[in-house]
Amino acid sequence: MNVRILIPALNEEETIGDVIEGFKRQGFERITVIDGNSTDRTRDIAKEKGAEVIVQSGKGKGQAVREAFEILDDDVIVMIDADSTYMPEDVQKLLEPIEKGVADHVVGNRLLNFEEGAFRRLNLLGNRIINLIFRILYGVNLQDILSGYRAMTKEVYKNVNLEKMGFEVETELTVETIANGFRIMEVPIYYRKRRGKTKLKPFSDGYRIVYTIYNLLGRYSPGRYFYLIGLVFLLLGFAGGIYVVYDWFRNVSHFLLVNLVSMLVVSGILIIAVGFLSDSMMRVNIQIKREMREIRRRLEELESKGD
Repeated sequence: MNVRILIPALNEEETIGDVIEGFKRQGFERITVIDGNSTDRTRDIAKEKGAEVIVQSGKGKGQAVREAFEILDDDVIVMIDADSTYMPEDVQKLLEPIEKGVADHVVGNRLLNFEEGAFRRLNLLGNRIINLIFRILYGVNLQDILSGYRAMTKEVYKNVNLEKMGFEVETELTVETIANGFRIMEVPIYYRKRRGKTKLKPFSDGYRIVYTIYNLLGRYSPGRYFYLIGLVFLLLGFAGGIYVVYDWFRNVSHFLLVNLVSMLVVSGILIIAVGFLSDSMMRVNIQIKREMREIRRRLEELESKGD
């Protein structure tokens, strides 16, 4: 496989050289640093270490990744942060499922094995809550959707639609992968303590990520929007119905409220039914995409054997 290492970076002069050297020791020569207009020596050090350097045209990690995906054309991209928290030595763990043909997108799970001090208690708790919310809403058993160390095939990174500009990009990449019917899996990796000051803002970035998880729900399971709205209508209808029945036993009638309650209950049921139909259509679409890719893979294998 033709593998490219992609390193988004912003003011990482302290660690960028170590990350590049680590991949060089693993035998990877195709290394691209996409730099967010660093004000330190990040670009100079990257060039000295033999990496290709691209200065991004906009701002934010999400915009940098999107721009890199448009420019690059390699069989597989391995994306890693420039802060030396991830180990280049773990790269084969991410590439192996792709080489074996069992995954299109592989995510490094940091939460199973990490250095003491790599996560603050608040950050670790936030990570676990965000991942739990994702599993509940999407029904996909992924433990670390925020990991910045991942490998993906050309078919994945050329077909994902990235719109988020900042740290939400990992979440969007994950959602786009499953929404397009690509196979995604996790492998355990080691996570180290960051050297230098983190750019992550726990509360504001955490809120944006949770909002992104909900906001992107429509790409994977549009029916779940309808389920939530329908459930609210039903709950309001049932609450109003209990009040109407309670007063009816006290010989107090609420004719207008009865009509409103009925409308809420019926509307809730109809909205949930629409959600079910939308979900079914989306899942059929995802399944068709998977099957088409599998047919294409098999045809390519037959062609290569024939050659």
